[in-house]
Amino acid sequence: MIQTIKSLYLTERFFKAIAFIAFLFLVSYWFEGLFGYVWIVVFIFMLFILAEFSMLFSKKGLHASRLLPERFSNSDINYVQVKLKSAYSFKTKLQLIDELPVQFQKRDFLMKVSLQGSEQKTVTYDVRPVDRGSYSFGKLNCYVSSPITLLKRRYTFDANASVKVYPSFIQMKKYDFLAIDSKLSHFGLKKIRRIGHTMEFEQIKEYVTGDDLRSMNWNATAKSSQLMVNQYQDQKMQPIFSIIDSSRVMKMPFEELKLLDYAINSTLAFSNIALKKGDKVGLIEFSNKINKMIPARAKRTYLNTILNTLYNVDTHFLDSDYGLLQATIKRNINQRSLLMLYTNFEHISSLRRKINYLQAIAKRHLLVVIFFENTELDKLANIEIKNTVDLYDQTLARQFQYDKKLIVKELNQKGIQTVLTAPQDLTVNTINKYLEIKARGLI
Repeated sequence: MIQTIKSLYLTERFFKAIAFIAFLFLVSYWFEGLFGYVWIVVFIFMLFILAEFSMLFSKKGLHASRLLPERFSNSDINYVQVKLKSAYSFKTKLQLIDELPVQFQKRDFLMKVSLQGSEQKTVTYDVRPVDRGSYSFGKLNCYVSSPITLLKRRYTFDANASVKVYPSFIQMKKYDFLAIDSKLSHFGLKKIRRIGHTMEFEQIKEYVTGDDLRSMNWNATAKSSQLMVNQYQDQKMQPIFSIIDSSRVMKMPFEELKLLDYAINSTLAFSNIALKKGDKVGLIEFSNKINKMIPARAKRTYLNTILNTLYNVDTHFLDSDYGLLQATIKRNINQRSLLMLYTNFEHISSLRRKINYLQAIAKRHLLVVIFFENTELDKLANIEIKNTVDLYDQTLARQFQYDKKLIVKELNQKGIQTVLTAPQDLTVNTINKYLEIKARGLI
């Protein structure tokens, strides 16, 4: 009985009916003949209430279940399905209130659905997470009313369901097409085996004029009594590392996402393209210390390792130690590699404190520094000047924009590749830079 009372709710129509009856009683004070008819209205009203109570509570007439995906994709639209099945013999009206995870900060969720007798229906709604981690759903509340619509019965389903939000695998799949080599569709092209001095040994052959004397194999020469040289083939699987700066400079938010999350989503999509291109991918995440480092591998299943590693990356409130990064790279990455460094510089002075370490890294590897345009400053730089404050704001914004260009120029002068991009364009610009480097044969 207590459970029945707890699940019973009154509708807006019920209170309107009560207000109307009260008005009739008030009018009957001056028109005494109306008093008896008002009691008839009250009696009919009570009959309607009893009838609807009997219709709603005579049996368990509704079943609902929330269908969650295995994981959500961060910063993308994700869909949640609710399956409904009515056991009532009459048409019902439903109000669905799902207790969404606290991360969404949405307290006005409401869906209205109509079901015919014994009908099954699936309804869908969408959510957009902007933080990685575990999201816990509460109860799925369904409020059912009959065509009379004076009472509602509450049903509760699927309490305490949870789903994990991973880096944007939807964005990763979106850019899959960039891994397709357009040259495959060109007729008449012939694969050429290029001779190089990388780590992939091919064969020992007799020396001919023009061969590099540094490749001379003296042991084989002594055995055969003629000059022999080692021949190498260009390494097909190039090691590529995504290096993510997780210090406080990456905590700045743009369009609800932190810069770190933009970098993480880009790393996942970029690593997927590199693996499909036949390269080896690895990952380094650092701040004041090296937090995570996974070596470069070329296995397709290695993408899951990268995905699970990126899931747990978070920003720190400390400055990044580029000296430690340079020492770690020197000690652990022996082969010349492509290093994609995700960081941010807001002022030329912040770059100059780190430029020596970046130069040292660039001497041994192909370094690409990826940092961000401040899109909020773009708005200030183009505002219409109406007073002195607007003039100051515009001048400062343009000064910061100029500093970004100086940073690009100084890095390029030191032989360091750069990508300066708006946060929302990071993924496609990073992939395009990688494809450009591959096409030019820089590594």
